[in-house]
Amino acid sequence: MEAIPFITIGALSKRTGVHVETIRYYERIGILPKPDRSPGGQRLYPEQYRWRLAFVRRARDLGFSLDDVRALLQLTGGQRVACAKVKSITEKHLADIRQRIKELKQLERMLSAMVTQCKGDEVSDCPILDALTCAERDEPVAARLATLK
Repeated sequence: MEAIPFITIGALSKRTGVHVETIRYYERIGILPKPDRSPGGQRLYPEQYRWRLAFVRRARDLGFSLDDVRALLQLTGGQRVACAKVKSITEKHLADIRQRIKELKQLERMLSAMVTQCKGDEVSDCPILDALTCAERDEPVAARLATLK
């Protein structure tokens, strides 16, 4: 029987581009199973960890949460039913991203309005600071910006 080649955590990190501490973290939270250890206590990773870690990294790069990554990993088995579940997770993630984009566009408009209101002079009454202090009065920034125009 041929021995399975094992690699160290440092080699796994280099091959996947995932930091050593991140790999350890993924082990602690169960994203990666804990590997066997050498008699000296060194982690020894078989090749399938490289695939799994690359999968996790790509999913994280696409913004999937760790819970979503965990769910997606559980669905990696080629089952027909799994594709529908994967699609559902991905559609929910896409909807979340679209909502964040909408919120960021609103934030951009608000900040742009604040910058437009400020002439950048050396004055004691800065419209940007004034808009930001409205939070003390529980006044929405958008309402305050409307009064500055």
